[in-house]
Amino acid sequence: QVQLVESGGGLVQAGGSLRLTCEASGGTFSRNGMGWFRQPPGKEREFVAAISSTGGYRKYADSVKGRYLIDRDNAKNTVYLQMNSLKPEDTAVYYCGVDYDRILGVSTEEYEYDRWGHGTQVTVSS
Repeated sequence: QVQLVESGGGLVQAGGSLRLTCEASGGTFSRNGMGWFRQPPGKEREFVAAISSTGGYRKYADSVKGRYLIDRDNAKNTVYLQMNSLKPEDTAVYYCGVDYDRILGVSTEEYEYDRWGHGTQVTVSS
């Protein structure tokens, strides 16, 4: 079973940047698709970004396209989310998820992810 641990969240002013990190242990990281989702206060968890097993394909939610960048380092079993030009509406708990054995493409659907980290809080002040 893959274990995921997110880090890098915090409080930042609007327009600022943060870099989230998700470290995976167990399993074969390079065989899995990885994704970031977020849950804003009082709302359901929503898709943010996903990256294919080799890093060759990425997909973003429209709300973050052009501001966020997802990347991965398979040698370090780590996936990153670089968040720039942050807005107050980006405030949420951010979760990293693993999509087992997705060799090609990515999924934007929460139910297709097999394991989740505990999340990291991102708060953007206006």
